[in-house]
Amino acid sequence: MNLTSFVIPLLLAGIAVYGSGKHVDVYAALTRGAGEGLSVLLRIIPALVGLLTAVSMFRVSGAMEWISGLCSPILGFLGVPPETAPLMLVRPVSGNGALAVASDLMAAYGPDSYIGRVAAVMLGSTETTFYTIAVYFGSAGIHKTRHTVPAALVADLTGFVAAALAVRLFFGT
Repeated sequence: MNLTSFVIPLLLAGIAVYGSGKHVDVYAALTRGAGEGLSVLLRIIPALVGLLTAVSMFRVSGAMEWISGLCSPILGFLGVPPETAPLMLVRPVSGNGALAVASDLMAAYGPDSYIGRVAAVMLGSTETTFYTIAVYFGSAGIHKTRHTVPAALVADLTGFVAAALAVRLFFGT
C-alpha cells in the first residue's frame, strides 16, 4: 500500500476531529448536507436527461456530420483541422460524447498526429458549456441565462482555435 491510499480516510478523519473540536454535531451536518445534495440532484436531473437525449439524437440523426461538412471551410481558414468539427460540436454539450469523438479521431489518425494532438488539447482547453450551465444554474434555481450562453460559446470557440494554434506552434503540423 502506498501513501495515497490513506489520503481520503485521513482527510475525512481530520474533518471529523476538527468539527468535534469546534463542538459541531458532525453526523447531523453530514446528513443535512446529504439531504441538500439530494434535493439539488432532483432539481437538475430533468435538465441533464434532456441534454443527454439531445446529444444522442444529434449524433444518431446525421446532423452532426452535415453541420461538420458546412463548418469545414471556415475551420480550414481559421487553421483548425476540419476533422475536429464533430468534437467542436459535441464538446460544449457533453464531456463523454466529446471524449468518444476524440477517441475516434485518435484511433483514425493516431494520438501523436496533428489531429490527435489538437483533439487532446481541445478537450483540455474547453468546457462542457451547456452541461455546466444546466448543473450550476439549475442548482441555484436560475432560469434566464441571458449572456452566459453566447459568452461561453465564444470562449469555447476561442479555446478551439487556440488549441490548434498551440499545437501548430509547439509541434508543427
